[in-house]
Amino acid sequence: MKIYTKTGDKGATSLIYGQRVSKNDARVEAYGTCDEANSMIGLALSYLEKESFTEKNQLERVFHRIQTTLFYVGAELATPKGKEVKWSLSEVDIETMEKQIDEWDGVLPALTNFILPGGHPAGAAFHVARTITRRAERCAVGLEDEVNPLVLAYLNRLSDLLFVSARFVNEKLGVTDKLLHGE
Repeated sequence: MKIYTKTGDKGATSLIYGQRVSKNDARVEAYGTCDEANSMIGLALSYLEKESFTEKNQLERVFHRIQTTLFYVGAELATPKGKEVKWSLSEVDIETMEKQIDEWDGVLPALTNFILPGGHPAGAAFHVARTITRRAERCAVGLEDEVNPLVLAYLNRLSDLLFVSARFVNEKLGVTDKLLHGE
């Protein structure tokens, strides 16, 4: 399979099922932002390659599932309205994330102040992935009634999971959250 198709050279691309749209179409922006978030999650995980903590394998398994699901969320966003979605989210996908958020948040110091993004490079990258995921959510909201409501819920919850993951990784690697100046 060739990497280049030469079909996008004039600013258009294909959605699933072949419909051609401008590369700045809101749907392309939404699924492209999911891809960006997915890549940042991959970067965050790469920063953990040489690190060691008890829950590292669990975290990697959680994010392998998240990255796979996020790929399918992008595919759903790339499917034109009225066409069959080949894979779709379920409430279980969201509930699984909520359980993980609760588990990891339960071992963290309680938040009493706003914190600044940063810390260990993996934690900082999870913070960036969180902000990209929030942008993906905003893009998907802009598609209005053309989006499966579970996609919006999934992206919203994923940004929460990424926030907790950043704090969790920082905590496990001995990095203290930095408080907002003046708090």
